[in-house]
Amino acid sequence: MAKILLILIVASIVESIGIAFLSGGLKEINGATEISASQIVRVIKEGACNGKILLGITLEAAFFGALLYMLSVRDVSFVWPLTSMGFIVTTLAAQFLLHEKVGPVRWAGVLLIAFGAFLTSYSEEAKKTASPSPAATDSTTLRSQ
Repeated sequence: MAKILLILIVASIVESIGIAFLSGGLKEINGATEISASQIVRVIKEGACNGKILLGITLEAAFFGALLYMLSVRDVSFVWPLTSMGFIVTTLAAQFLLHEKVGPVRWAGVLLIAFGAFLTSYSEEAKKTASPSPAATDSTTLRSQ
């Protein structure tokens, strides 16, 4: 559990910084002003030459690799809600790296999401300690017979 949480914390930081770089890069190239094929092609061309966007994509790819590992060793119902802890780091990155103004109501929403993630992880640990494993139940039943 500790290993997964450490990977999750590092991955959340990497993802949040990646998102901040993507956003900053898109603002530098004036992102898409409308949804059209020409705008999408322009953004892709300009984005392929923008260092912030390329760094953001690299960091997002690193997060995706960590996510693949976490999903291979734990249940998706445990891992995915915990990735919402990245909202805190992303909001901090937006506030300090991109100089966005984040008001109290938005912070309250972010903290509610994080609290939900805590409940998810707590419920996983409570489930492990409350119910004996099927193998333990079977061996106990065999011994008593």
